[in-house]
Parts: sequence; C-alpha cells; structure tokens
Amino acid sequence: MNKEDYFIKQFSSNKVIGDDGAVIGKWVYSMDAFFENVHFKKQWLSLEQIAYKSMIINISDAIVMNSYPKYALLSVAIPKSYTNKELKLLSKGFKKAAREFDIEIIGGDTIANEKLDISVTIVSKTKKPIFRSGVKKDDLICFTGTLGSSKKDLNKLFKNKKIDKKSKFIKPILNPKFFYEASKYISASMDISDGLFFELQRLSKASKVGFDFFEKIDDDIGTSGEEYEILFSFEEKNRKKIEKIAKKHDVKLNIFAKAIEGKYTTTSKNHHF
Repeated sequence: MNKEDYFIKQFSSNKVIGDDGAVIGKWVYSMDAFFENVHFKKQWLSLEQIAYKSMIINISDAIVMNSYPKYALLSVAIPKSYTNKELKLLSKGFKKAAREFDIEIIGGDTIANEKLDISVTIVSKTKKPIFRSGVKKDDLICFTGTLGSSKKDLNKLFKNKKIDKKSKFIKPILNPKFFYEASKYISASMDISDGLFFELQRLSKASKVGFDFFEKIDDDIGTSGEEYEILFSFEEKNRKKIEKIAKKHDVKLNIFAKAIEGKYTTTSKNHHF
C-alpha cells in the first residue's frame, strides 16, 4: 500500500470517500490539487493552460459522477515574483474553463508561496449519481477515445521536446454530452487519470469483480495517465443504445472486457507526472 492509499484508509469509515467525488444529498463535491513540479512544470505549459487544466481535471470528476458542475472554489498559492500580467493570464485560464461549463467561481483563498500551487473544489448537482461500485457480473467494460498519447507527450517533454498545443496532456478532452445522455444505461464510471490498468484495479476493488479481457492491451495504452477519458460499464442489452449515442456525439468506444467473479490487480503503478 502506497502512502496515498494508506492516508486515505485512515478515513475509510466515511462512506462518501472512495469515488471521484463525495455525494451529499443532491450535491457532489470534488477537489483536485495541481502543484508545480508535482503535476506540471512551468516551462511545459503557459499560465493560462495551467489554470485551465487544473479546472478541467476536476470537472472531469464531476461529469463521471453524473453530476452537473455549478460552482468552483479556488485556492491558489502564488509566487511573489508574479506580475499583474501573469496574474491576468492565470485568471484567464480559470475563467475560460468556468465559462465552457457554465460554472460560477464563488470564492476561495490566495497565499504567497515559492511556487505555483492550485487546489480546485467543484460543487456539482446530481439527480442520480453513478459510482465506481456499480459494476455487475457480465457487464461490459468500455473506455472512450484513444489512450497512449499523454504518456508519449510527457516523455517528449522530459526530453525537452515540444508537443502540440492540442495535446491531451495540455488540454484534456471531456465528453459531457455523450456521458449525460448515456448515463441512464451506465452502471459504474470513473475517469482515467492514473492509467487504465490502475483505474481498473480501483474499479475492481470498488465493485468486487474481476475482468475477462477480449484481447491483450498494450502497456503503452494501459499505463498512460492524465488521459481523462471515461471508463465505464453497462449491461449487454444496452450496448446498441450506448453505441448510437456515442455515434451521435462522435465519441469512439472501446469495449474491451467483461466483468466476472474475482478481482483484478496490476503490477503497473499509477502514471502521471
């Protein structure tokens, strides 16, 4: 057990801990930290891109819980050396993400720091939350889009090479319209932030199932983190309905496994910068 899991386990008696967000009544609360030299390097992304991504990765958590983001609280530790121009660029990224998802930034906190550290809390509203624990035996397991590009681009950055501004490592692609429409047919869901194999282990633990893979998944695909594609399950009888919705919203589906009795574990570590 790594230190992160060990620390979270200290609060495991709290039933709302363990999903992408905490559900309290009709509200869902999700929070992500986005710290310099832990989650990003300043030479890799502009200040606007950093702020935008810090919001988007948290909005992703809200979406896969089948909740609609309404409000955001920002906690930003800002280096004293930042100019007003740099602060405007930072705020521009936050406002851009908020505008795209119709979110109102309602407050937070700012402090002086040696480096840029950001924490974002998203408050969302839901009528029917979807949890990681909903996978049933014989459910089909699927992920959206393509995996692997974030890991490739991160490796390029480590070699001081440039990557495309449209890279998912810089600007994750979310598919809220597809997910919300398909949600009534989805039994469990989460986003892929730490790599497919690692997320499958989390899904297996939450739902107490194993997985029968239809074909071998390449390690470069299974261990690519910071993809923010959607990993979800559904009953076979709903396959055509979900495929029709995916086609409508131009979302690629990868149905790669079936839920079985047992459990799934991986030797792969969670992958992100």
